[in-house]
Amino acid sequence: MALSSVCLNPITATPLSRTKLHFSTSIRTSRSFSVSATMASPPKKVLIPIAHGTEPFEAVVMIDVLRRGGADVTVASVENQVGVDACHGIKMVADTLLSDVNDSVFDLIMLPGGLPGGETLKNCKPLESMVKKQDTDGRLNAAICCAPALALGTWGLLEGKKATCYPVFMEKLGATCGTAVESRVEVDGRIVTSRGPGTTMEFSVMLVEQLFGKEKAAEVSAPLVMRPNPGDEYTITELNQTNWSFDSTPQILVPIADGSEEMEAVAIIDFLRRAKANVVVAALGNSLEVVASRKVKLVADVLLDEAENNSYDLIALPGGLGGAEAFASSEKLVDMLKKQAESNKPYGSICASPALVFEPHGLLKGKKATAFPAMCNKLSDQSHIEHRVLVDGNLITSRGPGTSLEFALAIVEKFYGREKGLELAKATLV
Repeated sequence: MALSSVCLNPITATPLSRTKLHFSTSIRTSRSFSVSATMASPPKKVLIPIAHGTEPFEAVVMIDVLRRGGADVTVASVENQVGVDACHGIKMVADTLLSDVNDSVFDLIMLPGGLPGGETLKNCKPLESMVKKQDTDGRLNAAICCAPALALGTWGLLEGKKATCYPVFMEKLGATCGTAVESRVEVDGRIVTSRGPGTTMEFSVMLVEQLFGKEKAAEVSAPLVMRPNPGDEYTITELNQTNWSFDSTPQILVPIADGSEEMEAVAIIDFLRRAKANVVVAALGNSLEVVASRKVKLVADVLLDEAENNSYDLIALPGGLGGAEAFASSEKLVDMLKKQAESNKPYGSICASPALVFEPHGLLKGKKATAFPAMCNKLSDQSHIEHRVLVDGNLITSRGPGTSLEFALAIVEKFYGREKGLELAKATLV
């Protein structure tokens, strides 16, 4: 058994239920209205603005984790349309335009990074006014990656504050804040900042804590399968080591469906495109637009019908209960996976998909695999389920949202070598 390791940061794991959770907090009332104390308080309202060039992994993790916590999250486009072309060719659809909500009150406004998205957010005057009012009124603001320096710092909100950001922007940050620090997540009063893609899950869980308290943050983080030691080198357990070959550029198919786990899907697409692989995102069904497990709207490149006759160096499935069930029911996709396995070409999946797609269709026969912890009892061979990323010859499996970056980096390493995986891990602060 060969063991390789690289540095990766946990990004959230996905609960496998689409049930919306409702949480209540105590309400102070007079005796004559004590009956209202049993009523649930209104949900915390969160605004996440996005733009062309927003870093999709940061945005999606923020949306996903905050919705898991019970927040009412509004994704607002600062562009003239709800459709946004994020970084790495990933297309997202916002819930609304910023112009439709700029008079609303939010408990938290959190800004993703990415370029040119961060510059667009900085130059958006209505957003600037909203964030400044948020600060004046004593409500939470948060930003990650380039956004602390480009937006919060430029707007004068970091004076006298400790803050952090993506390493390249530290000098600019230092000129606009009290103290620039290299913390993965920094909280100073009502402002929370973080560094980049690899710190986004920690950042998002911290914001759940700021809104709902430590108990809720622990409840949300538990099923995410987050890394116990963020910033350490990620590890891959590899059995029956084989070379994953390709002719020129790896051709990778990532199917998505309604109910797919958005963090896992975007992690795979984002990181493999950073590595310069050709990633084809294919939607099951008749529409390119997919509503993922936490209601994030993603737009595929093609329908699966258009992708089925091509040859791929890897087919990689995200998890999510609804998405995995759709994959398992697709004769077309299952047939593609079986042909991939029979040709001894790489194939893989994460979270619910190893148990719900691969296991029942015989794609794990003679192989060791792992899956989302609550799904591992469906695996016929559970001897290696504790590994965060497990490679067995041409098969790769992983556990959940919090292991999705490790899963993506492991694929990069198998195609391009460990040095490339380490390089990408460092660049993304994993």
